[in-house]
Amino acid sequence: MEQAEFSKRRAELMRMIGEQSIAVVPAAPERPRSRDTLYPYRQDSDFQYLTGFPEPEAVVVLAPGREHGEYILFCRERDPERELWDGLRAGQEGACRDYGADDSFPIDDIDEILPGLLEGRDKLYYTMGVDFEFDQRVIGWVNHIRSQARGGARPPSEFVSLEHLLHEMRLIKSASEIAVMRKAAELSAEAHRRAMAICRPGLYEYEIEAEFQGLYRRHNGWPAYPPIVGGGANACILHYIENNAPLRDGDLLLIDAGMELDCYAADITRTFPVNGRFSDAQRAVYEIVLAAQNAAIEATRPGNHWNRPHEVATEVLTQGLVDLGILHGSVSELMEKGEYRRFFMHRTGHWLGMDVHDVGDYKIDGEWRLLEPGMVTTVEPGLYIPAGSEGVDERWWNIGIRIEDDVLVTRDGNEVLSAGAPKAMADIEQLMRGG
Repeated sequence: MEQAEFSKRRAELMRMIGEQSIAVVPAAPERPRSRDTLYPYRQDSDFQYLTGFPEPEAVVVLAPGREHGEYILFCRERDPERELWDGLRAGQEGACRDYGADDSFPIDDIDEILPGLLEGRDKLYYTMGVDFEFDQRVIGWVNHIRSQARGGARPPSEFVSLEHLLHEMRLIKSASEIAVMRKAAELSAEAHRRAMAICRPGLYEYEIEAEFQGLYRRHNGWPAYPPIVGGGANACILHYIENNAPLRDGDLLLIDAGMELDCYAADITRTFPVNGRFSDAQRAVYEIVLAAQNAAIEATRPGNHWNRPHEVATEVLTQGLVDLGILHGSVSELMEKGEYRRFFMHRTGHWLGMDVHDVGDYKIDGEWRLLEPGMVTTVEPGLYIPAGSEGVDERWWNIGIRIEDDVLVTRDGNEVLSAGAPKAMADIEQLMRGG
């Protein structure tokens, strides 16, 4: 992402909060994996959105109208000894030169400097409740200013959650963001094709997962979330991530996996037969899920409200369950009573962006919000029929199917960013035959 993109975002946010306000956003902390080993560092999405700065132990301050620069970045100082062990740091010079900061101070000096930046501002935009320790520091800085009130110091009189403004900005993707998300989806689709091509009975779920991990890293990406690679009965467990079971002839394999590229996520699910050939029962259920997804994608267009794709998908799924004899009764009554939730227990989509379940309100003033160009959502209906399902013929047992795509709302309709991953049964079977 070009620095001009981050600069544009900061300018827009400062315009919205106004010159009498100040915004504070901390970087994500490093997190231990075990003892003295850390997880690979991933920046906080809000912090990343505003700065592109990749280091921990940093705080961004936006102070509209500040004479000596509006964008202040607190970060670690250069330290040759620590950099020898842990990697290079930007330092104060790099923060300004490479990341566009107007001013930069050592993070160790923040307690002395930040109260002075807060003093005299009417509003402090900061999101409480995400980082308890940092919350306490913010309160401490404000209380420090209050303690000097007799000398004329004036603390911010109002705390405002920053997330409402910032997350509404993040909901509508720019051309640069869409380009990154399109690339992440294309590479993720390539990994799904690879998984179909190599799958065969006798492999283990983790061997399929390895194909995704390898492709991600070859393109400098990471998993956007723990992948689900579930064969047979495991496909009926919505958040199955053990990925350690053998793949059996005659079973389906459900893979929910997507790549994170430059802090933007893809999220794709495909379901296909381990042996490369759908059985009659699998084919019947798959046709219903695919029809529901196609209907939901068609409904993902500007002017429709957020819940409309879910409504049309649920109707198609319910009708299909009645046609198969799995549910009994009228479709309208079954939907009203929620009987379909035995087999379809999640929603049809969620916002997608820097977070897999991305930010942005789904309702405005109690009403489903309307879809707008630049929004990106998943469309992911499914049916899950575990063994032992009461009143369900055994031929349907252990069929778990989800089909998920990443869909960009455009001016005239939509674009399926993940279209490179086959989902028509004939295309899947041809690919698995080596065609």
